[in-house]
Amino acid sequence: MTVSPSRSPSRGDRWTFLTNHARVLLHIARDPGVRLRDVAASIGITERATQAIVADLEAAGYLSRTRVGRRNRYTVDPTVSLRHPSEAGHPVGDLLDTFLHREEPRAGGTARPGEGEERETSAP
Repeated sequence: MTVSPSRSPSRGDRWTFLTNHARVLLHIARDPGVRLRDVAASIGITERATQAIVADLEAAGYLSRTRVGRRNRYTVDPTVSLRHPSEAGHPVGDLLDTFLHREEPRAGGTARPGEGEERETSAP
């Protein structure tokens, strides 16, 4: 039996199109009250990994964090460009809109999130 390198039994079902960074950002953009513990459980990674990803996203400018009581409030900046050189001309808001638009159909005449304003969400 010959197995092609792209579909080897050891790798065939383990990869996905979205990274954990994209998944964490989508969760934060989607749910203003989400806790990082809940994000981690939903994605299937540890809470510590989720915290590290949020720190990466904050350092890269994709989101900012403000302490509100015992919780954090995050603001997602949809204007920041994607990191890979082949996608650098596209803002992260395009990616967010692709997934969030499917979940929340907009009313006639209202702007989609990311059109001229930042997304604001909460998370611990």
